[in-house]
Amino acid sequence: MLAPRPQALSDPRLDIEIVEVHCIRGPGRWTYRPVLEAVVDIGGLEDYPSNRIPGLPERLEQWLPGLIEHRCSYGERGGFLRRLKEGTWPAHILEHVCVELQALAGAPYAGFGRARETSTPGVYRVVVRAFQEETARAALTAARDLVMAAIEDRPFDVAGTVAELRALNDEHYLGPSTESIVLAADDRSIPFVRLNDGNLVQLGYGSAQHRIWTAETDRTSAIAEGISRDKDLTKELLHSCGVPVPEGRPVADAEDAWAAALEVGLPVVVKPSDGNHGRGVFTNLVSRDEVLAAWQVAREEGSGVIVERFVHGNEHRLLVVGGKVAAATRGEPAHVVGDGRSTVSELIDLQLNSHPLRGSTEDCPLNFVRIDSSARIELARQGFDADSIPPAGTRLLIQRNGNVSIDVTDELHPEVAAMAALAADVVGLDIAGIDLVAEDISRPLGEQRGAIVEVNAGPGLLMHLRPAVGQPRPVGEAIVDHLFPEGADGRIPIVGVAGTRSGARIAALTAALLRGGDRRIGLANADGLFVEGRRIFEGDAAHWAEGRRLLTNRFVDCAVVENGARAIVSEGLAYDRCSVGVVASLERNAQIREFDVLTPEQMYAVLRTQIDVVLEGGAAVLDAADPTIAGMAALCDGETVFYACTPRGDACIEAHVREGGRAVRIEQGRIALRAASSVEYVGDDDVFGALFGTESLEDLLPAIAAAWAAGASAQRIAERLATLARPIPVVVDATA
Repeated sequence: MLAPRPQALSDPRLDIEIVEVHCIRGPGRWTYRPVLEAVVDIGGLEDYPSNRIPGLPERLEQWLPGLIEHRCSYGERGGFLRRLKEGTWPAHILEHVCVELQALAGAPYAGFGRARETSTPGVYRVVVRAFQEETARAALTAARDLVMAAIEDRPFDVAGTVAELRALNDEHYLGPSTESIVLAADDRSIPFVRLNDGNLVQLGYGSAQHRIWTAETDRTSAIAEGISRDKDLTKELLHSCGVPVPEGRPVADAEDAWAAALEVGLPVVVKPSDGNHGRGVFTNLVSRDEVLAAWQVAREEGSGVIVERFVHGNEHRLLVVGGKVAAATRGEPAHVVGDGRSTVSELIDLQLNSHPLRGSTEDCPLNFVRIDSSARIELARQGFDADSIPPAGTRLLIQRNGNVSIDVTDELHPEVAAMAALAADVVGLDIAGIDLVAEDISRPLGEQRGAIVEVNAGPGLLMHLRPAVGQPRPVGEAIVDHLFPEGADGRIPIVGVAGTRSGARIAALTAALLRGGDRRIGLANADGLFVEGRRIFEGDAAHWAEGRRLLTNRFVDCAVVENGARAIVSEGLAYDRCSVGVVASLERNAQIREFDVLTPEQMYAVLRTQIDVVLEGGAAVLDAADPTIAGMAALCDGETVFYACTPRGDACIEAHVREGGRAVRIEQGRIALRAASSVEYVGDDDVFGALFGTESLEDLLPAIAAAWAAGASAQRIAERLATLARPIPVVVDATA
């Protein structure tokens, strides 16, 4: 019987209400990673911290033992549980429970969370990591229900909730093969963009990108993939290049299949000419009846049938990436042992399918064993069927070639590895799964009559990532290294422009100054989306979605993106890091009330995001005349290029230049690009002020500084300024 709720908590107004939820998909004021930001109203529960609710800490610890790993503000294991006992508020508890539920659901990077009071008493902003948005949203709702059940001392089905969240995460999250590649790219700081709800992912930005779809890449030839599906053509090509393959040929009908079997010599293999995943493949056939029966099934699985020599030994799968073998696994026959009571079907479930690594989901390296046509032939050969009860101790072969999931990479003979790489190259695949049969993978194929039996495009990686036996192999890293050799990071130069007043003009001027060279310039600002000056989207493009559209465009070599304060706080930046970050204004009275950004300090925390994400080799462009903005230089991982439109910034600039820095300012009526030991002039401020009409130096100077920081030379900037300032000629139609 449940203990009665404390009288104070019987009031239905004592509840946790999730008022609204935003997904911030890029770097923002909280963190660099995507997060959910929820406005949470705990109402009267503001008066009931956890130490005032009997049994609450104990219930939470019992339901979610993993909370002991949450370090919280104490920075040590068990820190959050300590906070629970000392007293903390329901919004903070909600944050930690949501984080833990995501971790239990299998979401990576689930450890980040924040709970912050707003200006309204009892209302908080709860922020949690959202690597997979659907999972994070469901976990937030489930966390609210769990916390309320713990507060009210009601039962809660934790296991069922976690199972539902895990199923949701499995449905929407990347498959394990794709995930391994994405995480490997992330480890190398190569950005990634998910392009659909499946496993199509872009690695890198703009023209530096590559695309993957599971274990296929944008370097995977469609012709090569077509060849790999044609088993007979693949064999012919391999044989012509000296790769050992089993003798055999396509057959027209069942009788021709038997004739081919006699030609190559028994035992034989019968398989579809264009099948996959082992469907319709029959091995070690030794009689006419077996061959005829196998032909019938194989014909239904593909457009043709092949009969070839049976190669003695175990099946192996070698993963070739970029001309090198990255991993190798071996299969073993699947057996059951009779107990004198159970049928063959029951023995398969008891002895094989009960293995924890077997399952039907993508994260199981071993498939369930089924009694298919091939298994029925094997059983009949031994005098049994699925319903037979073998005598105790009788060992029955169910599958001659079971799941290929025993790692043998370290046993691989160099000649075998070279032959596998040659096979992939002959077919034309950059990533290939090479199926070969050999008795001993540590010996050359020729001396044991081993052979390569198939070359597969888009091979599964799970057998190498989570082998049933042996060491996992870093195949995701191998694919990333293949696409991005050492020194390549998939990045293009990105200039981000932020401030409390519109940065549209600064962004447009920066893009204009960068044009004209060998780089194609993209621009996303409040005026639209542009590539090389051509508008491809009309409307306000100073938002996350349009910025991402620019970065997925293969024809963009350099991107300029406007980021208003509201966009940063509500959506986040469209990129993870940038080459140049510009903060051009921080008005003291600027506010974003609906996001509780009310003070200059809070606005500073928003705008500093643009500088926080500057790469180590990049630059911050900051107004030297504004001490608050100039102080952001300390946040930048790269250099700082100061600019100043008034003499108020001179002292800052002079000190900066003496220390080896760069700056842009007005010197005796000229626009100067100053470095420690040099100065170059790109124009006259009065002239350019007149030519640009109402355009002020407050827009022009940060644009010049940004273009300079992004690699444009002083000469190039001067030429582009002259081009921009040149009047448009009037063309008179002579025929009018």
